Amino acid sequence: MDPTATGLARSPSEVESEPVVEATPLTSTGVPGDDWWQRGVIYQVYPRSFADSNGDGVGDLPGLVAHLDHLGHGPDGLGVDAIWLSPIYPSPGLDAGYDISDHGAIDPLFGTDADFERLVAEAHRRGIRIILDLVLNHTSDRHPWFVSSRAGRTGPHADWYVWRDPAGRDRSGRPRPPNNWLSFFGGSAWTYEPAREQFYLHTFLTEQPDLDWRSPAVREAQYAMIRGWLDRGADGFRLDVFNALVKDAELRSNPTRGWRRRPWDRQEHRHDKDQPGLREVLCELRAIVDARPGRMTVGELFEGGPAVAATHTADRHLVFDFGLLEQPWAAPAYARAIREREAAFGPGRWPTVVLSNHDRSRTATRLAGSRGDTDEIARAAAVVLLTQRGTPFLYYGEELGLRDVEIPRGEIQDPPARRAGLAFPWWNRDQCRSPMPWTAGPGAGFTTGRPWLRLTPDSAIRNVEAQAADADSILALYRRLIAVRRVTPALNRGDQVLLPAPAAEVLAYLRQAGASVALTVVNFGRRPARFELSTGVATAWRPLVTTHLALPAGFRDGGAVRLGPHEAAVFVPTGAG
Repeated sequence: MDPTATGLARSPSEVESEPVVEATPLTSTGVPGDDWWQRGVIYQVYPRSFADSNGDGVGDLPGLVAHLDHLGHGPDGLGVDAIWLSPIYPSPGLDAGYDISDHGAIDPLFGTDADFERLVAEAHRRGIRIILDLVLNHTSDRHPWFVSSRAGRTGPHADWYVWRDPAGRDRSGRPRPPNNWLSFFGGSAWTYEPAREQFYLHTFLTEQPDLDWRSPAVREAQYAMIRGWLDRGADGFRLDVFNALVKDAELRSNPTRGWRRRPWDRQEHRHDKDQPGLREVLCELRAIVDARPGRMTVGELFEGGPAVAATHTADRHLVFDFGLLEQPWAAPAYARAIREREAAFGPGRWPTVVLSNHDRSRTATRLAGSRGDTDEIARAAAVVLLTQRGTPFLYYGEELGLRDVEIPRGEIQDPPARRAGLAFPWWNRDQCRSPMPWTAGPGAGFTTGRPWLRLTPDSAIRNVEAQAADADSILALYRRLIAVRRVTPALNRGDQVLLPAPAAEVLAYLRQAGASVALTVVNFGRRPARFELSTGVATAWRPLVTTHLALPAGFRDGGAVRLGPHEAAVFVPTGAG
């Protein structure tokens, strides 16, 4: 067996001493240890693609319940602390559920209210929290609020959306939009409604009108919805494009930036996001969440780097920093991103660690491309994800090393991707949303029907059942890393220090929390690397986890370390547990 193509190696002594973590059932009001959001690992489930219980080809809540043990703390579980569910609300499905027609209900596509209650109960019984995706910036144009609002300038919801009069008429007599704002999905961000003789704003699809968060009635309605989900057992929320909630009060046009390949990038988005008034909204929202013990939020920053993310971060309220996700697989690039993040967040704010999600190319494909070392890189990336300072967010299927799936144009589900071309470049997000392969055979254990998207072509061998039976699989590596992270204070809450690069393709960093110390070393290169490493912390080090078949030898501080191609290893001081 090629040692560079295998997974987690554990000697008999390691197996005997491997951490045993039992689930702690959750109560309805909180969990032991209010800092779980800092110590824990959060797993993103894309419900349409996780598990289908009724054979319609679309994943659902009963399917998720049936596979909770895969995620739990038992001997065959990943050991995650929370599940973040992409939207499960009623929706026309024009933006894969992010166009919502009722924020307070369950889409029948995914199940019933009873199914959600059972999910919460079964997850809590296993010590797993439930985080819901909140899309607060906009609704579907089929939402009763918007149906009422677009009917006329009077009525209970008349001012709940961003409406404005035309800025005159063009030479053909057609109404001109109020300003030059663009839709992220292409074209103008304004659509004319003849019934009101006004334009409404939509940052995304025409069918996704933006709510007016300057309206007290809108805020109270949304806050009531949030309280409702907290009452039903939700442990937290992911806030979709939260920094776009409040728009410029005067709706001033954005400065232009000249030609860029993507239309959205041709403007400096100075007035359509990150506006005064956002902090007030966040404080109100966070106060509602903070009133419930153990709850948390994480915000999706709609563009912006770690410095902007850090300014919006508060205790129990995280903000995604996508700096690492946007780097090539190269040690200097990762080191630079880590330095920028640590400088922005400092010791007083807690960051997130993200390498994949439902909008981005999967880790193995994005970092390795067409090269033949995708599994090795996927393994090393797992170590980076789970040993950095910050809360790791793990996207479903990454624990198997899933790749992107090519989708023929005639099968594309992603609306912007169907319109993509030279004038509107867009990466088809369907490629990272393929169904989870649980077993070999037709439907890959995901469905007995026809899956809503194509399965990964290697699902017959790359599936949960096959990897669960292989002690050297990527799945086994994730299980070991999460278990070690849970019982090692340095890894789940420690400070982080980036060490001087001992070699061009090597990244090394220390984590420390009191007496607990851990050292991570990653070889980004395609050749073995032998290098000198001095930490000044311990006399000698022993390996705890590696991505390769054989554990690397321990080393005296200031001595040599040798790692194979794309090998990553975690060391602790000799004598440490």
